[in-house]
Parts: sequence; structure tokens; C-alpha cells
Amino acid sequence: MGPPSSSGFYMSRAVALLLAGLAAALLLALTVLAALYGHCARAPPAELQDCGVPGPAPSPPGEQDPSPPPAQKPDPALEPTVAATPDSRRPPGPWDRLRLPRWLEPLHYELELWPRLRPGELSPPALRFTGRVSITVRCAVATARLLLHSFLLDCDSAEVRGPLSPGTGHATGGRVPVDDVWFALDMQYMVLELRDALRPGSLYELQLSFAGPLYQDTREGLFLNVYTDQGERRVLLASQMEPTFARNVFPCFDEPALKATFNITVIHHPNYVALSNMPKLGQSEKEDVNGSKWTVTTFYTTPRMSTYLASFAICDYDHVSRTERGKEIRIWARKDAIANGNADFALNITGPIFSFLEDLLNISYPLPKTDIIALPVFDNRAMENWGLMVFDESLLLLQPDDQLTEKKMVISYLVSHEIGHQWFGNLVTMSWWNNIWLNEGFASYFEFGVIHYLYPKLPRNEIFFSNILHDVLKKDHALVSRAVSTKLENFTETNEINELFDLFTYNKGASMARMLASFLNETIFISALKSYLETFAYSNAEQDDLWRHFQMAIDDQSEIVLPATVKTIMDSWTHQSGFPVITLNISTGVMKQEPFYLGKVKNQTLLAHNDTWIIPILWIKNGTTQSLIWLDKSSKVFPEMQVSDSDHDWVILNLNMTGYYRVNYDKLGWKKLNQQLEKDPKAIPAIHRLQLIDDAFSLSKNNYIEIETALDLTKYLAEEDEIIVWHAVLVNLVTRDLVYDVNNYDIYPLLKKYLLKRLSSIWNIYSTIIRENVAALQDDYLVLISLEKLFEAACLLGLEDCLQLSRELFKNWTNHPENEIPYPIRTVILCYGIALGSNKEWDFLLNIYMNNTNEEERIQFAYAMSCSKEPWILHRYMEYAVTMSPSIFNERNIIEDVAESEVGRYIAKDFLVNNWQAVWTTIIGDSDVYNRENRNYRFTDCGAAAVFQCHVGGTPEAYNSSQITDNEERKSENQKPKCQDSCMAMEKHIILCPLPLHIRM
Repeated sequence: MGPPSSSGFYMSRAVALLLAGLAAALLLALTVLAALYGHCARAPPAELQDCGVPGPAPSPPGEQDPSPPPAQKPDPALEPTVAATPDSRRPPGPWDRLRLPRWLEPLHYELELWPRLRPGELSPPALRFTGRVSITVRCAVATARLLLHSFLLDCDSAEVRGPLSPGTGHATGGRVPVDDVWFALDMQYMVLELRDALRPGSLYELQLSFAGPLYQDTREGLFLNVYTDQGERRVLLASQMEPTFARNVFPCFDEPALKATFNITVIHHPNYVALSNMPKLGQSEKEDVNGSKWTVTTFYTTPRMSTYLASFAICDYDHVSRTERGKEIRIWARKDAIANGNADFALNITGPIFSFLEDLLNISYPLPKTDIIALPVFDNRAMENWGLMVFDESLLLLQPDDQLTEKKMVISYLVSHEIGHQWFGNLVTMSWWNNIWLNEGFASYFEFGVIHYLYPKLPRNEIFFSNILHDVLKKDHALVSRAVSTKLENFTETNEINELFDLFTYNKGASMARMLASFLNETIFISALKSYLETFAYSNAEQDDLWRHFQMAIDDQSEIVLPATVKTIMDSWTHQSGFPVITLNISTGVMKQEPFYLGKVKNQTLLAHNDTWIIPILWIKNGTTQSLIWLDKSSKVFPEMQVSDSDHDWVILNLNMTGYYRVNYDKLGWKKLNQQLEKDPKAIPAIHRLQLIDDAFSLSKNNYIEIETALDLTKYLAEEDEIIVWHAVLVNLVTRDLVYDVNNYDIYPLLKKYLLKRLSSIWNIYSTIIRENVAALQDDYLVLISLEKLFEAACLLGLEDCLQLSRELFKNWTNHPENEIPYPIRTVILCYGIALGSNKEWDFLLNIYMNNTNEEERIQFAYAMSCSKEPWILHRYMEYAVTMSPSIFNERNIIEDVAESEVGRYIAKDFLVNNWQAVWTTIIGDSDVYNRENRNYRFTDCGAAAVFQCHVGGTPEAYNSSQITDNEERKSENQKPKCQDSCMAMEKHIILCPLPLHIRM
């Protein structure tokens, strides 16, 4: 309201009465509309999409923090009318942006959650939780409109108290009336419309009551797990907040930079234990309206942390514990698992990992305790919540029969990764998700330092290549539109944040950290990270903040000289996609760089990739490490790398494969390396024999070099005793396509003879161990992950001893089930046991499958049954898959498995032609095979057609048009999916595309 005016005017009595009547009518109309709108504003989220919303004029394009509404309330005549208009007609405003406006800064949450979970209620139809939260905020800009995140929650009440007294935190000015509450579902906001504006610099308290559903079929927000323990079916509750699911649990400022402290209270059934980030502070009893008793558990105040790290669990679990440097560590799991000692291995490595990282970084873990809970089902594999980490039990608990698997290493890596996050992510958090690699990349990198500490005999570089580098180099190339650090303006929707938890964030991020460490020394690298962590502790950082601290460490010494600033060097890697290929001409010493393309075509200009990389090149000459050089231009001459044709010198670039690039040589360079391998392969370290094979086959596959150049490097293989090197060779040369594709019938016999001649030595080593002392392999991780490919290739190539060993092991197992097939080769032995057997062996395996509940074993058995060479057995198998209950064979696509073999592809073709409608209805229509909760199957009409086309050729319609349903016939041409006639469609829509080992952790 403005100041009073000194002027006036005359109004007759009749006019006054008329105006009074109109005013009363208008007031009545507004009252009705307000009541209707108030109902809409507090309806469940599903009903809110039709609520009309008042809003200000659009903010200027590109404005990061739109201005809040003015402190003075505008003239009501200028306000948009409140009406039930769709969201598409809502005026533009800050609720249309992905980022919260910086009007309020959260300082503290008082959070109470009350899930109505009771023992014995395994799958209640509509189990819900209620909650209350009081958020202390500091107002930065005068505003009468508040935005915070809330999704799929019902808001029961909303109050704003304040301003608060700075010293006491108590309200001195009463409350600020809340006129309206509404939801902007697109960006998952709750909007509070206030009668008066908040004052900049003042503290306020937002008090909200809310309710929401508990889910069993998704692991987001608060969710349930139903499981079996001690012979009984039970249920537990847990949480997953990363990246944007805290808003599913309580209204909050759900961005990583908006850190605050938390006082958490959980109300639960007395038979359960409640866990959260901090130790238990106290317990009391509460009675509900029905007279039922509930336990109220409160927890100590957390440090300042992001909302995505808040964590809760309510369970009937047992635990094992130990103390490390005065702080308690507890592993919680099913009571059966604890009693069987399944959690002991994880417990015994957790404390030493904490101590190792504390000593390395010289920064103590700040929380007083660590709980780790093993959930029966957790799609995200593991989550680093401060003080309460969450794991899928299959990746934390060690079974007695896991000794001969890579399980110990998987657990060690995963626990190391999550503990690494206690510093990289929890203590210091990226400012926003576009730099999530600062969390995940460094946590992934430090896994390998921890593993080297726990298992010093393991070859560190070969392990990094196998677990990290190999996979990402296969996927990355110049035309991938994905850089490690992405621009913030690229994000417009919340679901785009989830897509960042991929191979590039984890594997390429770890490779960036490793490359940075390689051209600095260990002292500088750790010193810079320590400075970075101390500076931004309990706060947030950008990528440039990290580079700044590395630059400070460089500037404080004189030993390491860089060609540019750390920022300039590393931005050339993190801000652009792909990686370079370096080509060295050893005759001239000329080295050049170019982007790596999939399927490079000579004399063809591909998509412009104007940027170059500033490339650190560590190298060796004749086995001796040379000084670091830099390729900071597209081409450069290095005279020290010249080698003449007459001498016996050789050069290898990219020492220990620490650089994120591939290396090519001129013909003389490759020739020199080939000569050295044939003369004395051990003179070239194993990591570089592995590198030469991997680089050469990748470069030949993508037309950088001839295939003969790569094959020349394999001539020495009879002398190769490192199974990880053999693994790289066999993965590239021995594939089912090579064996079964008619186009390779002339090549296969020659390759078979060539490889079997060289394979015998490595085969004899490991077949002898399998026969005599398989337990000797239990701690050799590289052998455990490589052995299956060795056996698969040997049997596929028809090595008689491999086939005989398969018969022996399979027969011994069928006659004496206690004599288990060694885990690393179980899939191969089962497959060839069936392929070399009769219907007797097949029926035996089917019976084992039907009575087995272990998913991993069922997958192996289901695949093995497709290995039969009897057409009638394969036909019967597919009939079972179609005619029996879908739950019988729901682990694999049986028809696709059958179609992989030489015999099976023709059987599958005929079966699909004659049974297309049944296949579509039973297998594809059910879609369970393609959309299981914990895998990334995708299946569409295009995918179905691609299966048919890839394995059969053509389309099902071309073979049997009568099987198209009437509904399909009625589809117009532009409604039908347009499918590429290639196997790329199948790869896109059907093939299982697992994320990296530690995804989203």
C-alpha cells in the first residue's frame, strides 16, 4: 500500500450502494475460487497437474538466479487470475528452471520421519510414511515466494516462523502467513506464496508436515525390501537419496551446494532398529491414536552435508563390529548372514581402508561411527552416505564358496570406493552434478591405491587397465557428445542428472586423475589434494578450484615444469569428448596427434574436431624410462626418439598406460617392436605387451593400421605366459562370429591352426592347475577374470584336451554334485558338457535349473541349455520358453541364446517364423526378460524386429504376414517404428548394457 493521497472526489448515495453490492459479489466470487484453489493446492501430486498458478513475468533469458517477487505486494488487479489451468498455460517463472533461485540458504533441518512399517506386513497395499521438517534458512533476497524441492509428497501444513533472533534461534516476529502452497511438477518444486516478504539477512524457519508412499519396486527415496531370514519372510526399509531423491522423502533444498546440518528423528516399531548418519542420541516411546506403541529414536547432529547424503534404515538385522582408531564400525546384515560369518571379510578390511586413507591424505574421518548395511536388493550397488553406507548384499557379503571367485576383490574395490567418497564427495562436494566426476573419478582412482595397499603382489597397472581403462577406451571416441565435465547450461530436466552416472564419469574420470598423478610426482599430487580438501571441507568446489590447488603445489616447487597451467592442460581433456591417437615416426622423430574415430576412412574429412590435447608422454627406450615430454601441438619433432633401421633400438610411448590415449607407430616402429617380441618378449614389460596388443587391434579395427600389423605382434605368443595378455589376444581374435559366420569359413581353419600352435603352452599351465590344485588360483585376480576366455577359446577352437576336460568336470559334477565345477570356468564347462552330451545331460541340467533359486546359477544353467547341438532339443527348449509360465525362464532371452550357435540360428529362424505371435505374446509382450529391475534391458517394436533381422534375416511380416494382429494392421505407416535393418538396432534396444562395476556409488 502506498502513502495516502490529499485529493478527493464526490460519490452519490446510489452509486455508493451499487458499488458496495458489486464489491460484495466480487468478494463472494473470490472466496469460492480461493476455496476451490486451496483444495487443489493441497491435493495429492497426481491431482495437481491441473492447478492454475499465479506467477511473475519471465526472467531474462540465461539469468542464473531469477529475481524474486518484489517486497511490496502488487496491485491485485495486476495479479493473474487463479484458475484451474493446465501447467502448459502457467505463466513462466523460476519454477520452470532446473536450478533453485538463490533466495534462501538452508542452515539446519529438524527432520522427523514416521514410516508405518510393522513386522509381518510384508506387502501392504498402500504403506505410507508421514513426516515433519523444520528448516532454518537465511534470506538472501527479499521475497514473498519460496521455492524448495518436493516430489510425490502431500503437504499437510506449511508455516513460516520468524524472523528468528540471531543468538537464540527463537522467533521474535511471530509468523509470516502462508497464503498458498502449490507444486510445479515438471521441476519438482513446492512453492509457498507468502502474504509478506522475507527480509534479507534474517533467519526464518519453514515448518512443513508431509506424507508420501513407500515403494517396493523401485530403489528411490524411501523403499522396502522383502526378504527371507531364519526361515521367515521379513521386510525392511532403507533410503537412496542420490542424486535427486531426497525430495521424494521430505521437502528440502535438494542441490549439492545447499549444505546444512541435520537433526534426525525416526519413529519405528519397537521390534526394529533404526539407523541414520549419526550415532543414536536417545530413545523414547510414543503412542498412536489406536493405542499402538512406537519407538522414537533420535540421532546426534550431522556435520554440514548435502541432502543426497541423508540416510535412514529400519530393519530387523544383526551386526558385527570392531573399533578402528577409537571409532566404531558396524556391518549390518540378515541374521543368518551374520551367524554364518558372511560379513566378517568386509568388516576386517573396512577399518584398515579408513586408516590408509586417513594417513595418505592426513585428514581424519570426521564422523564418530560408520555403519554399513547390506540390503537384499539394492539396484545402485552401493552408496556412500556419510555414516551409513548402503550395499547390495551380493557385493558385500562373502559366502563360504566364494573363495575361488573374484568376489573378494569386488568387495574390496567397492568398499574402497565408498570409503574414498567420505573425503571426495562427502567432505568436499562438487558444486553441481555437471562435475560429478570430482566425486566419482577420484573415488574410483583411489580404489587402486587401496587395493595395492591390501594386496601388494597384484600388478597395479594391469589391474587398472582391466577394470577401468579397457572398457572406456572401447566406448569413447571423437564423436561421442560426452565430456567428463559438462556445461551446466546443457541440463534442462531432472532426469538428465541420472544419466551422468556412466562410464565417462567413473572410468574416464579415474583415468584423468591417474594421468594427472603420472606427470606430477606422488608428493605434489597428494599435497595438492590435501590442500583442496582442507580448503573446501564441509563445502563445495568447482573443477577450477581443484586445478587451482594443483597449480599452487606446482608453483611451490621447481622440480616439475609444465608447458602450461594445470587448468589449461587438464581442461583440454575434461572439456572435450574423445581422446587422441598419437603416431610416432621413429625414422624422423615426428610425432602427431589426431582425434580417435570409430571406423576412420582414408582421405575423408570427418566431423570437425578443432581442439588438440596437451599430452604428457612418458616413454621407454630399450626398456629404460626416459624423461617426460609434452605434445602440445598437432605435430612436433622429438630427435631423441629417432631410431635407424640398422640398430636394434625400440621405443614404446605411454609408460604403464597412464596416459589416456592410444599409440600408433610407423611401419618401422611396429617392425622393431615385433622383432623384440620374437627375440626376447620379457624385455618388454607385461603391461606394454598388453598395451601393444590392445592398441594394435583397436587401431586395425578402426582403419588406422592394417590387420597384418596387429597379427604380426602375435607371432611370439608361444612364449607368452601372462594370461592377461592372452586374454587381450583372444577377445580380439576368437569370437563366435568368426567361427560360425559363413563369410569366415576360409579364414577360420587358418586362424585355428595358427592359434592352437601357440596356445598349447599357456593352456598346459592352467589346465594342469585346474586338474591338480585349483585352490592355488584363489588369490590371483587377473587369472580369475581371464581364465574363462582362455577355456572358451580353446574349446571353441576344438582343442581336444579342453573338450575332454569339459567332459570330465561336467560328468564328475553330475555324478557327485558336491564336486563343484570351478567357478571361473563354470559357464564354459556347463556349455560344453551339454554340447558334447545327449538329452540325458540336458534333462539333468533342466532339473537342476528348475530346483535352483540362485539367480546367477540359473542364468548359467539357462545359457548352457542353449549350447546343445541337437536340433530337436533346441526346438523343445524354445517351446518350453514360450509355452511354460514366463517365470520359468525369465533370466535370459532363450531364443536369442539358441540363435547364437551355428546349429541354433537355423532352428531359431524356423521357430520364429512358425511361432511369431506366441513369441511376441509370451516373451516379448511380457517383457520381463528385457526390463528386469536391476538391469538395463530396453525392448521396443524396433528391438523385436532387430532380433528377427539379426538372427533370421528380413522381418517376421515377410515370412508370415498372417500373424500380424489386426491392431498392427490398423496402424498407419507413420505410426510404425522405423527400424534400421542392421544388428545395431538389436544392440540399442535389446542387448544388456551393464554400467561399470561401481556405477553410481
